[in-house]
Amino acid sequence: MHVNRQCMEPSQIEFLAEKETVAIKPNFSEDKITLITGDLGPFEPQIPIDVPLWLAVNLRQRRKCQIITPDWMNIDVLKERKQEEADSQLFHPPLHAHYLEFSTIVLGASNEVENADEVRTLIKDIYDIRVAKLRKSINNMVNYDGGGGRPLSHAVVSLLWSMCYFSLLL
Repeated sequence: MHVNRQCMEPSQIEFLAEKETVAIKPNFSEDKITLITGDLGPFEPQIPIDVPLWLAVNLRQRRKCQIITPDWMNIDVLKERKQEEADSQLFHPPLHAHYLEFSTIVLGASNEVENADEVRTLIKDIYDIRVAKLRKSINNMVNYDGGGGRPLSHAVVSLLWSMCYFSLLL
């Protein structure tokens, strides 16, 4: 079976999201933590510090920190962005490079996110609006005959969809 290696699998996109940084409030003291990518620290109790998301999740699971919810996951910001996306035919820049995966990881790892269910719903709504825009754009392109009387073939449509689908996540 042939697998298209040009498209990233969801797990690969999640892996990239885990490299993004998030602020935490540690509840421990440590001079530094040495990682392959470099040193992190110093860690002081209740003093915010940015760390990769994967480390924040690990520390949170061990009850060593509190994950600070990013500003873009605020209910008011999400409601405003949802309205902007719904009102415009154009795509707005994403909330975060990996907003869907990042928010899913944070919401799953942390119970400190205020109104977590509403945050989850708003992010899903924004994603759904963006998918609908993408489908509409592709349908318009497929049905546009350029004055030549010949819309795009199904093979071209399939190729376009596979190329564009994950661009929503970026």
